[in-house]
Amino acid sequence: MVDLRAKPFYLNDEQIRWVEETIAGMTLEEKIGQLFVLLKGKPGVDEKQICGDLARSHQGGLRWQGGDKEQVYEQNRLYQKHSKIPLFIAANCDEGGNGCLPEGTFVATAAQAGAGGTPETSYHMGLVAGREASAVGCNWMFNPVCDIYKNWRNTIVNTRSFGESAEAVIPHVRAYIRGIKEANPYMACCGKHFPGDGMEELDQHLALGLNELSVQEWHDSYGKVYRTMIDEGLESVMVGHFAMPAMSRALRPGIRDEEIMPATLAPEIMTDLLRGELGFNGLIITDASHMIGFAAMARRCDAVPGAIAAGADMFLFAGDVEEDMAYMRAGYESGVISPERLSDALHRIIGMKAHLHLYEEAVRVPSPQDKERWVGCDEHRAYTAQAADACVTLVKDTAHLLPLGEDKRRAYLVFVQSTPTTKGYRGDPAKKIFIEELERAGFSVDVCPNYHDLEVENGVSPMNFVRMLDKGSCEEFRKKYDVVFLVLNIKGYAQENNVRVRWSCNHSCELPWYIHEVPTVGISLNFTNHLIDVPQLKTFVNAYSPARENIRAAIEKVCGKSAFKGTAGKTAFCGRWETRL
Repeated sequence: MVDLRAKPFYLNDEQIRWVEETIAGMTLEEKIGQLFVLLKGKPGVDEKQICGDLARSHQGGLRWQGGDKEQVYEQNRLYQKHSKIPLFIAANCDEGGNGCLPEGTFVATAAQAGAGGTPETSYHMGLVAGREASAVGCNWMFNPVCDIYKNWRNTIVNTRSFGESAEAVIPHVRAYIRGIKEANPYMACCGKHFPGDGMEELDQHLALGLNELSVQEWHDSYGKVYRTMIDEGLESVMVGHFAMPAMSRALRPGIRDEEIMPATLAPEIMTDLLRGELGFNGLIITDASHMIGFAAMARRCDAVPGAIAAGADMFLFAGDVEEDMAYMRAGYESGVISPERLSDALHRIIGMKAHLHLYEEAVRVPSPQDKERWVGCDEHRAYTAQAADACVTLVKDTAHLLPLGEDKRRAYLVFVQSTPTTKGYRGDPAKKIFIEELERAGFSVDVCPNYHDLEVENGVSPMNFVRMLDKGSCEEFRKKYDVVFLVLNIKGYAQENNVRVRWSCNHSCELPWYIHEVPTVGISLNFTNHLIDVPQLKTFVNAYSPARENIRAAIEKVCGKSAFKGTAGKTAFCGRWETRL
């Protein structure tokens, strides 16, 4: 039986009565539906569709895709209006309110906050995320990220982890949660991705992850983070699709290699470790069930109920909603999910809704004025500039190039971006911002061509490739420019396991042939590990984001107008000696 009076629920008798009466009034279909947090894939507001979806699914929670603040607010209001049982409405705000709304405020990445030295930026990330997500009706934050960035090759948490050790991560996770709770005490937080990403180089969207620490090493690192947060009242944990071979073997002596499963299907990880050893009494939810780290491990009909049987209380997303719910019900009717396991899951789900006071309409549906007051407000935008000033990092300047003097204002900009994935590509907007900010700082700017832009501007032609081969005369280049800015705005998600610098074409004139001809400053606008691909650069800055505030701060610091305050971790050097030269 779940103790709803204990941490993290702290329910009183009246709230417990509401929980018991709510569960007693459910049909089996409604009980099965409560186990699911479903994704609304179709943007926009359609009350008839919302009513139909709820009547079919009886879902316990919602994540949505797309929509501006007006649409999202109205959509969430209607979901709560027509749901028999109050809904969890979840937001995913790693960096601030931009995670839930296009008008939301980016504050900083976790990597940026970690570089700042104090948890203040992390607190502002939580405060802004909590205010802006609450303003459109969210009550469950799928944050903070509790992962530890140990392997520099891992790009899925490169920007999402607060640090390289438990001691570095814990103060930032704590500060993020404090910001959420100050914004809205009735919003639940969710630590992720248990048992811990950042050890290896695979992306669990694409493959099963492996956390191969020994039992003691895990307890001293990831376990320390989760034990601390659980002790401090963390309400929910998102379990990732990671196998922990050493832990599974220790908890299940004799387990065969082929029986070692991701944590989302491993009772020894969710039930024995998380519930038992760590004493977590709150709500457990799986990570997204379409990820290959889960979807490739078993037949769907077995995996869907298997996750709940193994110890999860809620199942994130569905392939085919009706099919997955039928699989879940079949798992219950066949005994894969015991009546006791279903009862425990339901008590934690409805108990958490009571903890969040979702039985109160004023809590479920915020005032429509809140979104006007908070989303993208001046106070929040000021936190972005403050974070940029505090966190932009000089990784190295072994050439002693900085600060750039007033005599170095003739600039050549080499802007390298991710490979476009759509025919709708019309250029990277961050390039325009970078040019504007260079000119604002007094630079004249010429821009290196980019193959993708040439294809858009000139049409598809072999001459675009020929143009990219022509770097010109070194002597003329030296006469013309005082400084080169090599700017890397590389991103990637759920498409490849490792995201590295990819020049716009082979043998491109973008390649750093110029670094010994003209002083060159490298600046990353996202990932922190680019020195692995440009180790020859003697001066390198991690600006962490293509936000104008970050770009402006980086340029001002390069020019000596303000000091670099961020600190680079050892992963920035990628375990290589030549990256430090």
